[in-house]
Amino acid sequence: MLDRLAAAHFTPLLAQPQQLMLPDGSTLPVRIDGVSESPQSRLPGAAAERRTPFTVTLTALEPTAFTDGLCAIDLPELGRVEGIYVGRLAALGRDQAGAYFQINFN
Repeated sequence: MLDRLAAAHFTPLLAQPQQLMLPDGSTLPVRIDGVSESPQSRLPGAAAERRTPFTVTLTALEPTAFTDGLCAIDLPELGRVEGIYVGRLAALGRDQAGAYFQINFN
């Protein structure tokens, strides 16, 4: 299922609260802050039907100790998608008390 994901599956969710299902079975409310495609990251000679690599950025809506791992999220059209690796980002000029995450799809 992960190979079917595209940036278009996440863009309708921009700025909306979602539930991220964490590896320990708990949920974390997050907001999808951005979806950006990276066409220059596509492998040379890759078939045209291969998806364009993209990144999804998230902000946790409550404090969390979660740093990274395989998570699940519900997406329109696809339902629950599992096995998505979510990694924590450094705050870098943002609220140090916040938790920021990124998902990369190649």
